[in-house]
Amino acid sequence: MQSVDVLVRGRGAVGSSLALSLAAQGLSVGMVGSAEAPKAGDVRTYALNAASVALLTDLKVWESLPADAVSPVYDMVVCGDAGDGHAGGRLSFSAWQQGLRELAVIVDAAALDAQLATALRFSPHVRVVPDTTRAPLTALCEGRESAARAALGVAFKPRFYGHRALAARLSADRPHQGVARQWFHAGGEVLALLPFEQPTPGASYGLVWSCADAKAEHLQTLSPQDFERELHAATGGAAGELRLGSERSSWPLALARADAVSGAGWVLLGDAAHIVHPLAGQGLNLGLGDVAALSRVLAGREAWRPLGDERLLRRYARERLAPTLAMGELTDGLQRLFAHPSPALHGLRNRGLDALNQLTPVKRWLTQRALGL
Repeated sequence: MQSVDVLVRGRGAVGSSLALSLAAQGLSVGMVGSAEAPKAGDVRTYALNAASVALLTDLKVWESLPADAVSPVYDMVVCGDAGDGHAGGRLSFSAWQQGLRELAVIVDAAALDAQLATALRFSPHVRVVPDTTRAPLTALCEGRESAARAALGVAFKPRFYGHRALAARLSADRPHQGVARQWFHAGGEVLALLPFEQPTPGASYGLVWSCADAKAEHLQTLSPQDFERELHAATGGAAGELRLGSERSSWPLALARADAVSGAGWVLLGDAAHIVHPLAGQGLNLGLGDVAALSRVLAGREAWRPLGDERLLRRYARERLAPTLAMGELTDGLQRLFAHPSPALHGLRNRGLDALNQLTPVKRWLTQRALGL
């Protein structure tokens, strides 16, 4: 029977990155399962922080991405929910004010997945293996529906928001200038425009619009013209006239965290370990943070300690506890705050955005946390 040092279950961005990272240490890595087939018309975009970009750069993946698959974010504007006699609050972040090159980088999901797959094909220490392959350590990166996690008896109970995230590509009639925009609307609705280069270089956005299930289904069935009118109403024309440049896709939103992320001979990473609301764009960043942490733990293990040692893997679990828990609480708290129907909270949360906008040290701290610095 075949054996490898580490068996990786799941061949998405997190599993692929982990395989490359561990292979760079000289470990033999087996990957189980079929590679994710390219999705026709994939409209997903990832907002990656500095730590994620650094990891992908170390893996020799980042520099190989096509130029039009990457777009830096230099500024971000967050707007509260105006209406009912309340002025919408406003919070802005600037890379220049923070002394940074960029706040984040938006990358085409399909392009990143393709480049990771290419890198794996050229890695001599990674190979696709049968499900029965033995390994002292198994890394579960299968996503939120992980069957192997369930087989271990690890509890993972998503709390669904009753909302869906709707994604699409948009073209604008004016340049985006590297500005990301986000609106918090009543009912917990969040609309984000992420600057991008496709379909129109310099004047495109990746859309992520989180709203109640019924509204998301309605938006997905609208004609392009009617959908664009809804977009204009929701954004107030702040990004110019927006035109739909792709199909629309959507998925349900939930909050969840596994009750254990490591055990004797196994670890959980990415969506198999935790899922958060996408309003902060941190889902993949958390997963790649898992990859970086596990790689450090395994690289620093004592020579006598086996890869699957339970105490060794607890180091990984401890390192990831605070950042994943904090991000889950932050995104859930913001969603709940803007979903609350209280008129008093309506004005208070907008005044809070305005007040926070004046607190430069706090904004700097928030930026550093989001960037993984």
